Amino acid sequence: MTWDVLNIIGTLAFAVSGALVAMEEKYDIFGIMILGFTTAFGGGTIRNLLLGIPVEDIWAQGNLFILAFIAILVVFMFPTHWWVQYWKRWGIFFDAIGLASFAIQGALMAVHSGASLAGAIVAATLTGAGGGMIRDVFAGRKPMIFHDEIYALWASLGGLLIGLGLINSAWMTGALLAVIVLLRMLSVHYKWSLPRGSLS
Repeated sequence: MTWDVLNIIGTLAFAVSGALVAMEEKYDIFGIMILGFTTAFGGGTIRNLLLGIPVEDIWAQGNLFILAFIAILVVFMFPTHWWVQYWKRWGIFFDAIGLASFAIQGALMAVHSGASLAGAIVAATLTGAGGGMIRDVFAGRKPMIFHDEIYALWASLGGLLIGLGLINSAWMTGALLAVIVLLRMLSVHYKWSLPRGSLS
């Protein structure tokens, strides 16, 4: 149940996030669909590659494809809806939910596959941030994972806690999801960032 809920939440959140970015870039309906779908399923594809799971398993998620399609279509058909008007705030919120959901999902799958602690952290980081990274590259933007407020670190933190076996119930999983979303939103609000390198 927890696995399915995380999958649905992450997919819908990233599908909406991708669609909003595409609309901000003034893509046509085909471009909006492509960006929405690649954002929603990009992280899962990277996860499968990392853990040695057949990539084609992604295509077996028929119901999720339908849900993502509906979510993207709603965003496209109701562009003047109140929550779309506040793209900066809500786009980041949806992205934070997707980040948290897929990070936890990636870490759980890694642990269930017998991966080490490092494997759980890497799976959480790349599964959580993968969809957003692909979205930004396709939209011609610098991926947030590399330059924006603290982003992927929160996914790594979730992978660390799960890899250590500290998250072992449905309510703790839900609490971890809420904490990652909250930390990501606080990072944006207070402009928290990691030290940056420079050659100049």
